[in-house]
Amino acid sequence: MENWQASLADSITDPDELAGYFPCDTDALREVVARYPMRISRHYLGLIHEPGDPVWLQCVADPRELIVDGLSSDPLNEEALSPVPRLIHRYPDRVVILASSRCAVYCRFCMRKRKVGCGAEEWGREGLDDAFDYIAGHPEIRDVILSGGDPLLLNDDELESILRAIRNIPHVEIIRLGTRVPVTLPERVTSRLCRVLKRFHPLYVNTHFNHPLEISHQSSEACGKLADAGIQLGNQTVLLKGVNDDPQTMKRLMQKLLAIRVRPYYLHHLDLVRGTGHFRTDVRKGIAIMEGLRGHTSGLATPYYVIDAPGGKGKIPILPESARFEGDRLILRNYRGETIEYPY
Repeated sequence: MENWQASLADSITDPDELAGYFPCDTDALREVVARYPMRISRHYLGLIHEPGDPVWLQCVADPRELIVDGLSSDPLNEEALSPVPRLIHRYPDRVVILASSRCAVYCRFCMRKRKVGCGAEEWGREGLDDAFDYIAGHPEIRDVILSGGDPLLLNDDELESILRAIRNIPHVEIIRLGTRVPVTLPERVTSRLCRVLKRFHPLYVNTHFNHPLEISHQSSEACGKLADAGIQLGNQTVLLKGVNDDPQTMKRLMQKLLAIRVRPYYLHHLDLVRGTGHFRTDVRKGIAIMEGLRGHTSGLATPYYVIDAPGGKGKIPILPESARFEGDRLILRNYRGETIEYPY
């Protein structure tokens, strides 16, 4: 067993074990964990300063997850957009492959809360050949995204086998990989893993930092190894109430990401997923956060603020009000709230 696998096996999954580190209501948490499993890696546990802080909220089971909130378990209609198991085809030229059913930490706001970690064993190879055949039979697909769960919880040989099968399809131009392990299990990013990934360029990695506390020495080192392997790194942040829903926190996060060679890509408004309603914020707050970034920090540090529209309608950018037409004039508004007339 490799070191990262031993670390994963040593994760906290039981509320009684968590209570050995922080005070918590184990009876209430046990009820939640029976429905939505909990896993917290030792690394991520070490980032918690106190119960209720931004790291705690993201990883510790919460009784509010069981509130009947009228939301859907699959608001993005992924099941209907799966022509074969483990593949989602929402956009014309790209597909998602669900490469793994596990994560190093089960985020309490997960968009796939209905299935990731919910008693499922690792999926292995089952269903993947159908996914590869589907891609091969659709020449319009040029972009394949590995997701899950977390594809980096596959071992190196399993991951290499999947990447090779995709790269052998002539019309696939790029491969993307979505992972949270630089944040939650940074020891998984080994030199051997980087050598494997490097063989399949052009390959892009999007990771998932939500708060400055998550940028540790270990996570910075993991991102550095990937960048040194020639992999372009992006980040997708989810806007979460009580975690990062203020302009200063978000600005510091984006600045720190650039410092570790990770380019901010998306700021996601939280999907309408059952059991996550306590994390939801007002869209106007998201717009205010974007206004707190534009002009106040580098354009490199400014992600797209998007809503993934219900029903599988795709990501829609939400932009601060910065321009309006008045007759033959364009009126611009800058980050200071000043208006400028611009000839067009």
